Amino acid sequence: MKTFVYTATDVQGNVIKNAKMTAESVNEFLEKVNEKGLFCSNYKEIQGNKSSNTLHKFKISELAYNCRQLSAMLTSGLTLVKALDILYKEQTKKRPRQVFQEIYEEVQKGQSFSDALRMQQGAFPNFMISMIQAGESSGSLDVTVQRLEVHYAKEAKLNNKIKSALMYPIILAVLCVAIVIIMFTFIMPTFKELMTEKDMQGLTGFLFAFSDSLIAYWYIYVGVVLAIIFIIRYLLKIPDVRYKFDKFICEGPAFGKLIIKVYTGRFARTLSSLYSSGIPMVESLQRSAAILNNMYIEKAFISVVDEVKQGEQLSSSIQRTGIFESMFISIIYVGEESGALDTILEKSADFYEDESDSAIQRLVGMIEPVMIIFMGGAIGTVIAGILPAIYNSMENIG
Repeated sequence: MKTFVYTATDVQGNVIKNAKMTAESVNEFLEKVNEKGLFCSNYKEIQGNKSSNTLHKFKISELAYNCRQLSAMLTSGLTLVKALDILYKEQTKKRPRQVFQEIYEEVQKGQSFSDALRMQQGAFPNFMISMIQAGESSGSLDVTVQRLEVHYAKEAKLNNKIKSALMYPIILAVLCVAIVIIMFTFIMPTFKELMTEKDMQGLTGFLFAFSDSLIAYWYIYVGVVLAIIFIIRYLLKIPDVRYKFDKFICEGPAFGKLIIKVYTGRFARTLSSLYSSGIPMVESLQRSAAILNNMYIEKAFISVVDEVKQGEQLSSSIQRTGIFESMFISIIYVGEESGALDTILEKSADFYEDESDSAIQRLVGMIEPVMIIFMGGAIGTVIAGILPAIYNSMENIG
């Protein structure tokens, strides 16, 4: 997407200077200017805009709050310009305030709301921009913003549930690591003087050698851990590796079905929001699959989009991917046959979001025993290596 700064004259002869517009090409830019009833006298393409140094990527919770505020003002009868003026003045943080101020100024100049959002260089998700653009085209921007409010409120609620559910396993994992470090760096060295050369064999010798190396070369261990994290993150950026990893997540024997339930709820909610806003089914499918951030599902939906373009039923195309469960496929089929696909998708989204809650709890329930077993195994290994040596030392002393 390119950004153009232009000077134009309207039908009354008023000159508009330093206005901005985004477009894929020069021809598209000129068409958009003509559609506004303007005569473009001068323009130039710019590589960035003034928001580049104030870029703020909005979080889900921030989007939910701002959509709620904007929805309340639009439904109460305020104009978009006035609503944006109030919204940017209400921002308490500097960077979000600057972003909304720029949006307000661009809309004041005659820029469309969706283009003003798009000009903020990734501050807002493509899903939101597409919804706003569809709402502007259909003349139902207030209804669209209401749908965005509901969508992001539910997304924020789901994210909070996931964070809350994972809090205990994370604390348990940190506790496991802390206990292992304390045992090897503080507890085990106190027993070393009691050990004879004969005791320093087998498991006991290995544990004390590991304890000595951990104390002396702790920075190497820290470096190795950081290197492993860096390598994993780098590998996940490689398309083939990421595809296999995402496929493993979806097809895992124990957790795959639970994760698919979470994906199903998000997919149904997004597809319902986009489709009911008037966005074509093909674009709705592409954006709904992309919002899951799973390369395996995105690639699977390439064929779904192609088949839908050729007139294939959506339910049949999705069924061939083998990703979603048969119940969800049946729901889509009923929606297609009844002509109420958007309504049925919304209801199924509510159902699968409730299912997601139980799926998250079950996933956490699978993690907790692993953490406990790891902690117990670490402590048990140390005890198994030290106790016999201590017992022998006490016998020798006796």
